[in-house]
Parts: sequence; C-alpha cells; structure tokens
Amino acid sequence: MEATENPVITKFTPVDYAIFSLLLVASAAIGVVSAIKSRGKASTQEYLLGGRTMSPVPVVFSLLGGWISAISVLGNPTEMYFYGTQLTTVLLGCIPGSLFVGHVILPILYELKVVSINEYILLRFKSRWLRTLSTLTMLLNNFLYMGMCLYAPTLALTTVTGLSTWASSLIMGTICTFYITIGGVKAVVYTDVLQTLMMFCGVLVVVIICCIDLGGVGNVWSIADHGGRIQFFNFDTSPYERHTFWSTLVYGFFIMVNGVGFTQITYQRFASVRTLQISQRLLYAFVVGLYMLWIVFYFSGLVAYASYSDCDPLTSGKIKKTDQIIPFLVMDKLSHLTGMAGIFVAGVYGSVLSTLSSCGNSFACIIWEDFLKDRPYFHRLSDASATNVVKLLSLITGMLAVCLSLLVEKMGGIYHVSNSILSSIAGPLAGVFFSGMCAPWVNAKGAIVGLIFSFSFNMWLVIGKFVRGGGSLVRLPLSTEGCAGNLTLLLNSTLSTTSATDNVLATTSPADAVLPISTISQGSTERTLYELSYCYSGVTGIALTYIVSSFVSLCTGAVNPKDTAGMVNPVCGGVYHRMWSFFKSRHAGSQETLKEKEAIKMSEANRATTSASLPSTAVSTQPSNHHKDPKNFISDTINSLNSPS
Repeated sequence: MEATENPVITKFTPVDYAIFSLLLVASAAIGVVSAIKSRGKASTQEYLLGGRTMSPVPVVFSLLGGWISAISVLGNPTEMYFYGTQLTTVLLGCIPGSLFVGHVILPILYELKVVSINEYILLRFKSRWLRTLSTLTMLLNNFLYMGMCLYAPTLALTTVTGLSTWASSLIMGTICTFYITIGGVKAVVYTDVLQTLMMFCGVLVVVIICCIDLGGVGNVWSIADHGGRIQFFNFDTSPYERHTFWSTLVYGFFIMVNGVGFTQITYQRFASVRTLQISQRLLYAFVVGLYMLWIVFYFSGLVAYASYSDCDPLTSGKIKKTDQIIPFLVMDKLSHLTGMAGIFVAGVYGSVLSTLSSCGNSFACIIWEDFLKDRPYFHRLSDASATNVVKLLSLITGMLAVCLSLLVEKMGGIYHVSNSILSSIAGPLAGVFFSGMCAPWVNAKGAIVGLIFSFSFNMWLVIGKFVRGGGSLVRLPLSTEGCAGNLTLLLNSTLSTTSATDNVLATTSPADAVLPISTISQGSTERTLYELSYCYSGVTGIALTYIVSSFVSLCTGAVNPKDTAGMVNPVCGGVYHRMWSFFKSRHAGSQETLKEKEAIKMSEANRATTSASLPSTAVSTQPSNHHKDPKNFISDTINSLNSPS
C-alpha cells in the first residue's frame, strides 16, 4: 500500500442518498406545516416559546435533540476509542447536577416568566450593562458551539461520499435555516422528534450489527479490556490528569448546571409548557434519555475499537481525522447492507439539525429580547412585524453558522476542542447566574468584576494551552499488526505527523508504546496551570466569579434582602435574611450604646464645667465684697455654713 493512497472509497448508494434526502425533506416539510398552522397567531411569544402551552412529550425529544449534538454522536465514541472509558463517569456527576437544576434554578426562572434567560440578570442586579455583558458572552459561546456542531457531520458525509466540507456545511446550514426561519420553536420541537429518533436508531443499529459480527457484547468488552480501554475508577487526585473519577464527576455536574440550567436553548423548552411541575418532570425525563443515548454512543466507540484492535485506521492512513472512526466503521463493515450508510448519516445529520435549529431559535430570542425589543423603533412594531424581525435574525444565524464551521475545521478533535473552549467561556457566565441565585449579597459591581476576572483568567489558560501546547493529549496504545501489506513507511510518516500536530500516542502495538518528545519533556518538568484538565475549566469559572463577586460586593455594600425577593434560592435567601437581621440588630444596638455613652460623656462634661465655674465665681466676687466690706466677713461666713446649699 502506498503512503499516499486513500483507502476510503465512495460507497454511498442511491438508496443511501434517498434515505438521507428523505430526512432533509421531512425536516423542511415540518417547518412549512408549523408555519401554516401558526398563521393568524403571529407573536414573538408564540414564535419563541410556542405560547407556553406545548405538549410535554415532543418537548422531551426536543430537549434531547437540541442538547445532544453531532459532537456527542461522533466525539464520544472517539474518546472511548482513543482514550478509554473513564469519561463515562460524567453520568454520575449529572445526577446531583440535575437535582440542582430542578430544585434551585428552574423554580426561579420559570416563575419569573422571562423570555430571555438574561432578563434574570437585569431583574436580579438592576444593571443593563451587566446584562449586555452577559448576553455578549452567551452569544460568543453559542456562535462557537454552532460552528463546531455544523462541522462535525461534514466528517461523516465526507467519509462516506467524498463531498467537500464547504458543500456539506452549506447544505446543512440552508436546510436548517429554512425551517427554523419559517416555523419558529414549534417547527424546531417537532422536527427534533424525528431527528432524535433517527439519531438514536442510526447509531443503535450500527452497534447491534457490529456486536453480532464480533461475537456479542461480552467479546467486545473483553477486547476493549485487553486493549486497556476499560477504566472507571481512576482515583488519582491530580488536577493535571485529563480524565479521572473526580474530574469527570465534577465535569458531569457542570454539564448539567451550565448546559441545562443556565442555557437559553433548554430554558425555552422548559418555559414552553404550562406549569413548573411539568417542567421539572421534563428535566428528569431528559436525564433518562440522556443516559440511554450516551451509553449507546460510548459503547459504539468500544465496538469500533474491537473491530480495529489489530489494524487502526488512523495509524494505517485509512482515515485522516480521529472523528472519522465511526463513519469509517459503517462504510467498512456495513456497506454490504443496503441503506445502512444512509441511515447512519441521516442520524448524524439529524443530531446537528436539531442542535442548530435550537441554537438558531435561541440566538434570535436573545438578540430580540436583550438588544432590540425595547428600542424605540422596534418597540412600536406590531406582533407580526416583530415576528418577522425575529425570523430575519434566525436567517442570519444560520448563515453565520456556515461560516464558523469552516473555521472549526482547522482546530483539531471536536470533543476536546469544543469542551475546552466552550467550558472556559460558559463557566464565568454560569458563575454570574449561580452568584445571583445562591449569593444574595452579591451586587452588580461585584458581578461585573467577577465575570470579567473569571473570563480573563479562563481565556488566559485556553490561549496559553494552545500556544504552549500544555495538556497534550496522550492516546492509548494502537496497533497495526493485523493490517495487510507493509505499513512501515506509512506508520513512520503517520507517527511523525501526529506527534507534530496533535501530540498524541501512536504505536504499532501496546508493547511498543512511543511517547512524543513534547510529552516526554513534560514529564521531566514541573506542571503548570496550562496542564490543568479541561474538566475543571467550567467549575473554576463559576468558583472564581462567585468568590470575586462576593468579595467586591461585601467591600462596596451588600444587597438588601428585600431587593432580591423571588430571585434567589429560598434557602440561601432565608439564611442571608437572618444574617442581615442579626448584624443589623447588633449594629443598631451598638449605635444606641454609642449614643448613650456620648450622652453620659456630655452630661459629665457639663457637670464638670458647672462645678468648675462655681469656685471661680466665689473667688472672683466674694473676696472683692469682703475687701469692700470687711465688717461683714464673720457674719457672711456663718450664714454660708448654715445655708443648705
């Protein structure tokens, strides 16, 4: 085999194209139907929140579809294949995270009846500048996320069809922009049902068929265990270790608190149903669905490793990027099944369509509610005209997503890049919401300083990590012993390339593990902040915002508990109110005591002044009288002794 040969053969059949096209046509058709049904109900509330009367069942599917993107479909299996199963313990961290969202975050946001989640910032801190700053941070995060989500499926379609990246992004962006623009949130929700089912079924079918070919689930597990992929209880406490039990537990908590609790995408779904109780039940149903989907995605990575345990496609040059491993598995092992590739690619594209549509709709909501609605010109618009403006914003969002996806292509593995960058941006913003709800004493000045400080710190770490190469990824051993032909030249070329670009582990067999020079040098030097695990980036952002905002607020004047009624967690608010009353009473008591002491001192001073003035009078007057009339001296002395004074 030549080193320059590309073994990937275009195998998309007419049946595959038909299945894939059917998904795109159905998605667009749902948007058209939703638009037709919504005629005569033109309002931004109807367009953005479905009138707050949507059925819970499709909303659950929409939560899953909008939240689980192609990054999960392709990125999670890639993590299992190259780095092992320790990442799966994020599912344990999701449990306390979901409880926090259901009992702390949702009751506050839902009862306030806000449309944009950033309205909470204005209500809680009474600062438009802070709200604007928070909105810009959220938009930056959403833009990057949309670009990454749109780029991910291009890997799948390029692998199975040879279609260029820009063409794939253009197709997806056009279809998605069309139906979110004309249909609004209802089109998004009902389309998400179809796309989520396609996503789940597409990956599940691949897993089942490959497991059967490999001899069952037990055999897949045994091969993965022999290759060092099975690991769940790495209790290393070092914050520099990329994935440990503790780091993934923390990351799972952050995923739920930030990604579900403080995100416009999910909030619009929770706010689209009739009551808070329904909204809370939606959350727990979402967590169950999340477990089901992620377990399937994780296991598909183990299936891929079992299939290529002795002939890794990346090392042997059959694929160019790590995230192509699952699409390559479909084309390599299942191409003989007519329509199988079409089902899988439709599932991957379903995941990105649902995510992009949710992001586009929420983006339009944020821009309208936070920047345009209260402007004099837009405030005078009718409901129909305002809805058209929001649709135009959705259109612009889709166009920007296409442009950003072309930039993401140069950034590396989608899972690592997306989680490293997005967590660093989202963490400080989540810290503002967290401080607002759980730290009633925090004021606007404190929140602004905390957000800026935390964001700057996280960006410093991210930029430094990419510039200096800190926290290099080290892959688990890969093998090419079972590959046909002589791969020596190809292997050497691939190894040098991956060492220079990704700083990863690429080996011919587990026994011949070769570390890149950058990794070896890191082991001999002291670790720095740049080597911190990305799992801590989000929580670090929350903690820094909380600490700095609290310190600044206490220095500049804590917020009166009466000004935060209904906008903080009742438990935190109650504790703070008692503390406020206690210190206020002590302060009042100390003031009264001080006043009493001052009064006593003034009284004593007056007495001293009076007593001091009496002798001076006697000395100054009486002797003069005595000198004037010395004959009366004895009688005056006797009279003064007999006087009661």
